Amino acid sequence: MNVSTISKFSLLAILLASCARPVARFQVEGQKRVLEPVRFDNQSEKAASYQWSFGDGGTSQAESPTHQYKASGTYTIQLRAINNKGKEKTVEKKISIDPPKACLAELETEYGSMIIQLYDATPKHQDNFVKLAEEGFYDSLLFHRVIQNFMIQGGDPDSKGAQQGQPLGSGGPGYTVEAEFVDSLIHIKGALAAARTGDAVNPQKRSSGSQFYIVQGQQLTEEMLDRIEAQKGIRYSKEQREAYLEMGGTPFLDREYTVFGRVVEGLDVLDKIAGVQTDGRDRPVQDVAMKIKLIR
Repeated sequence: MNVSTISKFSLLAILLASCARPVARFQVEGQKRVLEPVRFDNQSEKAASYQWSFGDGGTSQAESPTHQYKASGTYTIQLRAINNKGKEKTVEKKISIDPPKACLAELETEYGSMIIQLYDATPKHQDNFVKLAEEGFYDSLLFHRVIQNFMIQGGDPDSKGAQQGQPLGSGGPGYTVEAEFVDSLIHIKGALAAARTGDAVNPQKRSSGSQFYIVQGQQLTEEMLDRIEAQKGIRYSKEQREAYLEMGGTPFLDREYTVFGRVVEGLDVLDKIAGVQTDGRDRPVQDVAMKIKLIR
């Protein structure tokens, strides 16, 4: 075989390679559980770019992306592998996403969403919140009381469609919930707690049937925690003190109001809402509405 023949074969090989379609292939890694990251290991060949569809409306163009699902179920994953000539190959694979281990809810606002864990240690409050969320009770209600470096409060049914200047904060579903104070559950930043009326009319500290607040709080020092312990006659564990010092919160509310959950994702959304402009009654000048749904 002479040199010209070798060159012809080399050129032919190059041309054939350029015309070859890519190979699309991937494996799924991770726990395959709601809100836990699922990694897609791209094993495609002869491709220059990728287009992923995760079956829940999410997409990506990363080579080996990670995706988070917010609901359990079966999803069809689609990968399109594309070479430099625009030729492509598509592969699909179904995966099953298991429900979360914890009781979770998503609170949606125009500023973004917060993922909230509802504690098993406060079953009366958990069951009540789940019931109201399943009924759509909270949908379109407002955060009617917002105080920066303290908390954001909502859940008053009278706030739905409320006119500006209308007094809010007294509404509810017509019942209260027995207090569930748990020493391990404290008012760190992101804590979800039940609002209630004052001790004078509510010596049992029973919770509102629907109103809640989410703690933003402030930065704390060892000395501030020492004073709270002395005033309230309580003793924080090492882990609780570290949590307060790292995240901040409102420890003076501990054992006064029932903490029954915590924001596990979306603290930046909490900060955005806490920073909105408010009127003389601490109501946002521009309404901040919510929608709450359970994560199954």
